[in-house]
Amino acid sequence: MAATLRIQSDWSRALRDEGEAWLSCRSPGKATLYGSVTRRGLSSDGVPDIVASEGFVVGEVTKKSILISCPHENVSTKFLAPYTSFCRIHQKSITCLDISSGGGLGVSTSTDGTMKIWQAANGEIRRLLEGHVYDVNCCRFFPSGLVVLSGGMDAQLKIWSAEDASCVVTFKGHKGGILDTAMVDRGRNVLSCSRDGTARLWDCGQSSCLGTVADCGSPVNGIAVGTADSSLNLGSPESPPSEREVGTEGKMLLLAREDKKLQGVGLQSRQPVFLFMGSDAFNCCTFLSSTYILAGTQDGNIYQLDVRNTNAPIQVIHRSGAPVLSLLPYRDGFIASQGDGTCFIVQQDLDYVLDLTEADCDPVYKVASWEKEIYTCCRDGTVRRYQLSDL
Repeated sequence: MAATLRIQSDWSRALRDEGEAWLSCRSPGKATLYGSVTRRGLSSDGVPDIVASEGFVVGEVTKKSILISCPHENVSTKFLAPYTSFCRIHQKSITCLDISSGGGLGVSTSTDGTMKIWQAANGEIRRLLEGHVYDVNCCRFFPSGLVVLSGGMDAQLKIWSAEDASCVVTFKGHKGGILDTAMVDRGRNVLSCSRDGTARLWDCGQSSCLGTVADCGSPVNGIAVGTADSSLNLGSPESPPSEREVGTEGKMLLLAREDKKLQGVGLQSRQPVFLFMGSDAFNCCTFLSSTYILAGTQDGNIYQLDVRNTNAPIQVIHRSGAPVLSLLPYRDGFIASQGDGTCFIVQQDLDYVLDLTEADCDPVYKVASWEKEIYTCCRDGTVRRYQLSDL
């Protein structure tokens, strides 16, 4: 993997106050190059005039971003500081978040035992969603933006009204904590995965389980559903699917498993499509397209695979040995977050990586996007919002 550039996590404050922030460039098998950026003054429009120490070059600078290159390693990174940070939504570590389809609302879960709905613009709390026993692990909006799906350590999956905070449906059937959820199309059917090793399909209208899509015998840490390439054989169901099953045809379910396996299963057929062995436990997975998928492991690898041939990965991205905690498709690339506080964006047409800074060694558990705004949640109890004005 190419060299990795790093900057002091609070670089924008440090440059403003102390006038200096540290830099490093780490390349596999070589000594790390250390340096710094220093502020010489302000230009007339308030943008700092910044220079880098030997071995580093400063490119474009704005109030919230700085482009740094290390020509010797042929690597460039644009570091982005948050546009705003919300520290008052939760008291403790924030484990999951999502933003509604209209961009107006956020929902998040925390180890303080709460799940809250808040205004995305200012972090003002609107609703408290109460009803799970123990911690809530995951939360997401339905495509309508008016309803929330959550899964908890109590092995329950719940559907909530974002308008009045009432719990309208509770699904029971898992034997262990629910670790992730997914939506089929508009959400008449939803999916969940659990520590009990299963992924289940549920019918929201009748609040019933439509079946176990996979039983892995090992905890399933993350799932994703997507339309599979038409050349892929997804198998046929052993018995005709229930008429309550909506939109499962032609779709594949990805399972990120604790036993170092990434599995693809035909959603309607429940038949295995592929099984890929990784370097460590898989934490998360996502579809980039009908042919390309991504999955992240506990030891910091991001595998890109072609579903038509999963024998060998197209590429393995490794920026640090910290666990890959979330992966999100974004434009013509993806956003990844890791257990060491890094969160970065890779885009096909950009020759630099975008690094979302400020979390200092605290895991960034989840990333959500709405248009050009990126939201992250972190162990330090902060939701950060970044503006990608230049993409």
